[in-house]
Amino acid sequence: MSQATEGTRSYGGRSAAERAAERRARLLAAAITLLGEQGEQKATMTAICQAAGLTERYFYESFRNRDEALVAALDEVCRELATSAVAAVEATDGEPLDRTRAALRAAVDVLVAAPAKARVVVVESSASAPLRARRRELVAWFAGVVTDEARSILGERALPADRLRVHATFFVAGLAELVADWLHDEPGLTPDRLVEVGSELFVAVARRD
Repeated sequence: MSQATEGTRSYGGRSAAERAAERRARLLAAAITLLGEQGEQKATMTAICQAAGLTERYFYESFRNRDEALVAALDEVCRELATSAVAAVEATDGEPLDRTRAALRAAVDVLVAAPAKARVVVVESSASAPLRARRRELVAWFAGVVTDEARSILGERALPADRLRVHATFFVAGLAELVADWLHDEPGLTPDRLVEVGSELFVAVARRD
């Protein structure tokens, strides 16, 4: 049997690519849990493999090294947050504050359901040089998402593009600090309060005077 055939044949109705994707998803889930619950130092390649129930062979099928896996874990959580928030905006009509609340509620619900994901984004994302570098890139990426959504929500009432992008960066960084305070049990900072304060902050920094 040729290598090409060997690499594409199906087992149990799933192709080789599908099985590889499933293994990568298991490794990512394990990396997120370990990074968020035990911290960057304990999220070793061996620990990730054990938590995923896979051997090192399959780890290297998906990632070159541990740092790449941890950065991918951070990316995955951020992708989930952004996807949830954007979907909520698209599914909600009404005033800008209502649509903003819906977006933040969707994102906060992700973090409440899995506080480890919140720690990945706002605490452990600064735990190593590769994670810090990716965090800076992701802040810029989230600022771009916020800029696009502000235009969608506010229309002509949104700030000009140059100012909006700067304000969006401020919003992303400020919201991350609020989430960190929530994780550290800041008195009075409930998930509902996070949504309300975050929504008011978004409208304040993105709308023309």
